[in-house]
Amino acid sequence: METHMAASFATLPPYCSIQKRPFTFPHHLITSGLSSNTKLVLRALPHISLQNHVSQAITDIKTKFLNAVVDSAFEFVDQLVLPSQTNFAPVEELGEAMDISDIEGHIPDHFPEGVYIRNGPNPLFGGLKSSKSLLGRTKSVWVEGEGMLHALYFKRKNDGCYTIFYNNRYVQTVTYNLEKQSTNPLFLPAVKGDSLAVMCSMLLNWLRFGKLNKDYSNTNVIEHSNKFYSVSENHIPQEFDIFTLNTLKYWDLNGAWNRPFASHPKKVLGTGELVIFGVDATKPYLEIGIVSAEGNELVHKADIKLERSSLCHDIGITSRYIAILDFPLIVDSNRLLRRGQLIKFDKEKYARIGIMPLYGDANSIKWFEVEPNCTFHLINSFEDGHEVVLWGCRALDSIIPGPEDGLKESKLFSRCYEWRLNMKTGEVKEKYLTGPEQYMDFPMINASFTGIKNRYAYTQVVDPTASFAADIPKYGALAKLYFEEPCSEFPVGEARQDELIRVEYHRFEKDVFCTGSAFVPKEGGVEEDDGWMITFVYNEDIGISQVHIVDTKKFSGEAVAKITIPCRVPYGFHGAFMPISF
Repeated sequence: METHMAASFATLPPYCSIQKRPFTFPHHLITSGLSSNTKLVLRALPHISLQNHVSQAITDIKTKFLNAVVDSAFEFVDQLVLPSQTNFAPVEELGEAMDISDIEGHIPDHFPEGVYIRNGPNPLFGGLKSSKSLLGRTKSVWVEGEGMLHALYFKRKNDGCYTIFYNNRYVQTVTYNLEKQSTNPLFLPAVKGDSLAVMCSMLLNWLRFGKLNKDYSNTNVIEHSNKFYSVSENHIPQEFDIFTLNTLKYWDLNGAWNRPFASHPKKVLGTGELVIFGVDATKPYLEIGIVSAEGNELVHKADIKLERSSLCHDIGITSRYIAILDFPLIVDSNRLLRRGQLIKFDKEKYARIGIMPLYGDANSIKWFEVEPNCTFHLINSFEDGHEVVLWGCRALDSIIPGPEDGLKESKLFSRCYEWRLNMKTGEVKEKYLTGPEQYMDFPMINASFTGIKNRYAYTQVVDPTASFAADIPKYGALAKLYFEEPCSEFPVGEARQDELIRVEYHRFEKDVFCTGSAFVPKEGGVEEDDGWMITFVYNEDIGISQVHIVDTKKFSGEAVAKITIPCRVPYGFHGAFMPISF
């Protein structure tokens, strides 16, 4: 899935520090005995204190010493890439956009001008690395890797046809720019591995670079107030130019937001405000903020006062409430001291959902205990009488950071699920909405229905066989969910038929998998499902990347357009379609 998520939470317990005071020679000792003219000249010179020289010398010595420690004690090793993992490998930046002319079918009428853009990991130095030392081994998690944006532009010509071009570009975080100047990796992997080696790697990263791990901006792309941002769990979003993909600046809301910014903020219907949230490994573990519709002001901020660092990747909103997921995928740096994992899904711990009023605080949250689970993505949330309803993709275990023995159990994969939380009585009702073999994730809806009841949603469908072989999730189909239509087939050993919903599939050919799917509403569309699904796909048999456009009203039929990209596009995470004017 996504995330890079893991990298943000590698925070060691705080240690005591000695406050340092600057040292300078007393001014009267330097100037005594000099003529007034000489003193005037000295005052006009730039102030260069001995402190600066000494400080720089100490910094240079420290840097050389720490680099020597890493070079002598640690060895970087390429992580094994299986034949079934080849399209997770990184690609080079293009440098300039490429015109696209190989199109099977046609771009539909009323398809909007804009850009289909997807984020994803693209590790430097040829791929993910492990490190070996006397303390043990650490390795990168499969969701890590520098963020790369992949963009397909649709520009309408005067005759109604389209000019299409493709570009890619790294998101230039501070750590990307640092490592780009080097011929070898600099940061030690510091999320998964032998606990002593993980702690040592974090400490050395901190001493050398002031960061425990790299900034991975590789998860999602969002728009707010006509500006575009690359986001992930481990640092502040970065604004980028939607036309050139050049990285511009960090978005910290004029210094008002100083923590990681999770990947799925939500716009409030009607006001245009943006609900954001950020998780950290030390208190406050979770904070929620509301950004003005203009995007220049943090108008509300609340510490949720959690008692643990739950790796919360998504949030729900309704017209009046914010839904907070406090599930037992827990980040705990103290666990490393006990030779345990930094990130662990602990199904024995409690799971709960909090419902907080918009502009509320920790004291206004109503908490509902639910069955332990791991849910990375919500489909939608809305109010239904006294109930707040959440639909999500729920699993019984976590693929982050990933089991040591690989993906071998279906409980790692998500199914469509419903929680009904009664704000008046405190009652909780929860159930599956899809059958036992219907594994799916990365949900999408028509964004106009965020926070209100919707009839349709779309997901990527897990191919369990391919996922087990690759040890990484792969998605071999798209699904359309009909929330108001019952399932027509009775699944053996599961809930009654009237409790399950209809699912329609758009299946790809054998060994073809999708990534970064998005819903594109039709220009002038009236109904909720007037539009298309658009997705990057890769044919592993012939090594070809394409973008498919699927009519959501003829969902199981052939794609209306298949656009061949003349270079490989690796698998990634979330995509979006951004209407823009050329």
